[in-house]
Amino acid sequence: MGELDKTPLYELHVECGGKMVPFAGYSMPVQFPLGVKKEHEHVRNACGLFDVSHMGQVIVRGQEPAAALETLVSADIVGLPEGMQRYALFTNDEGGILDDLMVSNAGDHFYLVVNAACKEQDISYLHTGLAGEYEIEVLDRGLLALQGPQAATVMQRLCPEACDLTFMHHGRFEIDGIPVWISRSGYTGEDGFEISVPVEQAEALARLLLEQDEVEPIGLGARDSLRLEAGLCLYGHDIDTTTTPVEAGLIWAVGKPRRHGGERAGGFPGADIVLHQIDAKDHTRKRVGLLGEGRAPVREGTKLYDQDDKHIGEVTSGGFGPSVGKPVALGYVDVAHANLDTQVFAEVRGKRLPMTISKTPFVTPHYYRG
Repeated sequence: MGELDKTPLYELHVECGGKMVPFAGYSMPVQFPLGVKKEHEHVRNACGLFDVSHMGQVIVRGQEPAAALETLVSADIVGLPEGMQRYALFTNDEGGILDDLMVSNAGDHFYLVVNAACKEQDISYLHTGLAGEYEIEVLDRGLLALQGPQAATVMQRLCPEACDLTFMHHGRFEIDGIPVWISRSGYTGEDGFEISVPVEQAEALARLLLEQDEVEPIGLGARDSLRLEAGLCLYGHDIDTTTTPVEAGLIWAVGKPRRHGGERAGGFPGADIVLHQIDAKDHTRKRVGLLGEGRAPVREGTKLYDQDDKHIGEVTSGGFGPSVGKPVALGYVDVAHANLDTQVFAEVRGKRLPMTISKTPFVTPHYYRG
């Protein structure tokens, strides 16, 4: 394995006592001295700062880039107003998910944020799919996420104009003289902001944010338990090339104009398969939420059984939900067993632990909609 990449905040993580681990080719903090559970609770109750600089930030420019992007993703990009962002999926010809991403309309260009583990593949996919006529610029910038109920209090102090943003809106601002690009979004289920910053100023901005009384540094461990409670998919685990948007419960990521009867129906890779599944509802498995009993977490790869001992699916993400007070998981089960409140059994170390099919998110989201 080659040398791990470092984000612009690597030295700061080490200084803050971060326990560094390899993640998607980067050396990243899995936790800080506070510990995963307390970090999780701090984000739910106050405000946490995450380093997500390992993710890919890409700009697409050219003639009608929205229409061009719609040949690669299932979302409604043409109808995305300037100053807004939207969740999107890159799909393959089988309707499988190549990656999930955020697409923002920045006026004269589109700004994309893609997953770290898929970054190289996604950039190459954009170059191939938008060949020749479009400029694809990979940005060398830091990306910070400020998340939690007190994120707006902190932002009001440092950049009050950004507090006018509502969920999934974005704009350009300055914090302490640093030019930043801020969106009101995140991966925790809480209100918060994601801040793109020039790489050479990322550490100064992170230090300024950490100086605020409400803010603690948060590692990947709590990031995972927070997103799991919020019912949000992790690429490579809950969604991948073997899952379609319909099986994954992400039909909402297929824009209404892109569905049958819409003004721009289809036109993305695998559209025939995906749109057929939406209309015919004949897919055989479905992503579900799972709520356990007791405290034993049910991890990724755990097999799921029905009451008659029939294998019906498996867990794709799981752990103990500190805010829920119970084990929580996401997984796929046969459609016949996907109804809410159905009891299933997870096989953990030779024991069958009861779990209930539950709606997600497991916690109430607090996205700021104005």
